Amino acid sequence: MEYVSGILTVLFVLACFGALVLHVFSLPANWVVLGLVALWKATHPDMALTWIGFGGLALLALAGEGLEFVIRLKGAKQYGASSKGNWGGVLGAIAGAIVGAGFLFGIGALPGALLGAFGGCLAVERIQGRTFEEARTAAMGAMYGTFLGLVAKVGIGVVMATMAAGSVWGA
Repeated sequence: MEYVSGILTVLFVLACFGALVLHVFSLPANWVVLGLVALWKATHPDMALTWIGFGGLALLALAGEGLEFVIRLKGAKQYGASSKGNWGGVLGAIAGAIVGAGFLFGIGALPGALLGAFGGCLAVERIQGRTFEEARTAAMGAMYGTFLGLVAKVGIGVVMATMAAGSVWGA
């Protein structure tokens, strides 16, 4: 029986780290990791992670979403995007991820989000009467911010998966 438990533990850890791949498809990977941890905790009450620790993981997942959003907005602002241009970049990133998901077996969601952030910000800045060069610079900031926000969210996901792995390994 110990053998089966060890295999299940390894599979759980692999599933947690494997779920992080969902970030490439613009899917909620950190929330999937949180769901896997909740499932493990429900089926293995002796898990080293307490429900308070689980709440901490939930806060990390929420912080990942917030951090991604703030970094996205700050990136565009740093490169001169207006408030409306910034929101154009956010909406463009969402639309780009949705459209891009249909390409490259779903992997197109990532470049779609980046290009959508660029295009959305560029379009809104141009509509507001900014020169092409000013709008392009702001749009580059929106694209950089989107990328760095995603990197931060993936980093938080790695921390979450590592904490989950450590807690089940000790159980």
